[in-house]
Amino acid sequence: MADARTISLRQVSAVALGNALEFFDFLSYAFFAVYIGRAFFPSADSTASLLASLATFGAGFLTRPIGAIVLGRLGDRIGRKPTMIFSFATMGVAMLGIALTPSYGTIGIAAPILVILFRLIQGFALGGEVGSSTSFLVEAAPVDRRGLYVSLQKVGQDAAFLVAGLIGFGLSSFLTDAELSSWGWRVVFIVGALTVPLGLILRRSLPETLEESDGDAPPVPAKSYLRLAVLATLILAPLSVSTYLLSYLTTYAIQTLQMPATLAFGAPIALGICGILFDPVGGWLSDRIGRKPVMIVPWALLLLTVVPAFYALEHYRTAGALWLLAGALQILTTAAVTSAIVLLTESLPKSVRCGGVAIVYALAVSIFGGSSQFIVTWLMDVTGNALAPAWYLLATGLVGLVAMILVHESLPGKAKLATLQPA
Repeated sequence: MADARTISLRQVSAVALGNALEFFDFLSYAFFAVYIGRAFFPSADSTASLLASLATFGAGFLTRPIGAIVLGRLGDRIGRKPTMIFSFATMGVAMLGIALTPSYGTIGIAAPILVILFRLIQGFALGGEVGSSTSFLVEAAPVDRRGLYVSLQKVGQDAAFLVAGLIGFGLSSFLTDAELSSWGWRVVFIVGALTVPLGLILRRSLPETLEESDGDAPPVPAKSYLRLAVLATLILAPLSVSTYLLSYLTTYAIQTLQMPATLAFGAPIALGICGILFDPVGGWLSDRIGRKPVMIVPWALLLLTVVPAFYALEHYRTAGALWLLAGALQILTTAAVTSAIVLLTESLPKSVRCGGVAIVYALAVSIFGGSSQFIVTWLMDVTGNALAPAWYLLATGLVGLVAMILVHESLPGKAKLATLQPA
């Protein structure tokens, strides 16, 4: 087995890139939800079509906890590397499947059934991805640079935002709305599928960070980290809501604000650029001053500004307002996300780390993040209030803020003495 000190930055970057390719596919569905709804869930009511599409997007979250349990435990038994390879290959199969599934008009009811099946496969694969890749990064990093290393994973995810947004912007600039609905949206999934061989090559070259002796460690009583698991779930839940509501901005701008698609696809571009620039800053700060301050301060600022920001966007409906909102909320969210994931991962013993992170993350994302786009769309339809996304994020975010205050600091040198002995 490889010692963490022998792992190069290039190899760590390979993990982040593989993670980016998986999230590229998962997020692309959110960006193109309007067009996917028209292809597989046609309806005279555009809102009904969108809700069906978003419900299918949410279906991918149903199997994430299952993937987290199965693949997370495998990651703690056979290693991080084989789990990452398996989840990536599985995601590639599902990605290609969605791209090649004929529309409802061609094969009827079989079309939405196949899309739902592929979304379930995607969810299973992604459920095991976060635990194994995050555990690898924490174990590969020097103790005083864990936040920075894990932030590279978030950089990869935000790069996925950026690339998907650029492709969407290009497609919306050169294709008509009818062409986007019939075949244009499939291009982004095909592009993602073409990157799968590269990702597999990169991951096959990785060393293993789980030592053979780690799998033989005495079992850790669940009650010893139950408090951490509950608080981490309450923290990650609103952070996930924020992430998926930000990925929903393209659909929100097109469907609710009636903005042109070319302007709407500027939102993921702003998200990607701001995330790539500020992810490492948040990780670096968490290594210097602690995980808790870098969670609490940005998150409190986000809760203070989210409703006024959405009000300004709904009032002005301009490209500048949309891109400014996306960039500002992304900067505030990204620091908190990285710090929260590092805190959870480094607080768990190595023998249960992969499974513990995967399960906690999957539950938070599946229950809250996966349902957020459907819920806010339904709320806007029922209430007629375009600010429903902001109010929903504020409500869930307040719970997360309390949990951030209550959780123990995990930064080595500042962490409180705990019953757990994290590796």
